[in-house]
Amino acid sequence: MILAVHSDASYLSEPKARSRAGGHFFLSHDTDNPPNNCAILNIAHIIKHVMSSATKAELAALYIMAREAVYIRIILEEMGHKQPPTPIQTDNAMAEGVINSKITPKRTKAMDMRFHWLRDRECQEQFRFYLRPGKTNYADYWTKHHLPSHHVNMRKEFLTPAVVIEMLKMNKSTVARAA
Repeated sequence: MILAVHSDASYLSEPKARSRAGGHFFLSHDTDNPPNNCAILNIAHIIKHVMSSATKAELAALYIMAREAVYIRIILEEMGHKQPPTPIQTDNAMAEGVINSKITPKRTKAMDMRFHWLRDRECQEQFRFYLRPGKTNYADYWTKHHLPSHHVNMRKEFLTPAVVIEMLKMNKSTVARAA
């Protein structure tokens, strides 16, 4: 049982030139592309600093999600679940390239220190950042404005189905009668 994270940002989607960050945290098994196994934490956060590009907004979102993942990793390790580098998915190729040192930005001074924190944590093998298209990124749901029909379609990805809840209630009542 390992922690996996999806991260996303929407650039300049909020008033006063703000961007929004979203994250989807779930437990899965160690593979290159961990499958969703029900959310343990979802984050919708407005980035308080004005970002000058979509890449910087994505880097800020990755930082927010990685910062949250640190303490969840500690909790899981204390519970006896050894954690390999936590996979964090992004849908921005530039952000992934900057963190994985595939791309060297010309103006690193312009990048805030928290963005360099992501590189350091990857070098320490706490995190593994990887790129996947936006359609497979569950954090996308928390960062964009959607139509009501989209919310209805996505509920099954994030909420426990009603059938499962009814089965749990039946099991609970059966156990209570047996005791």
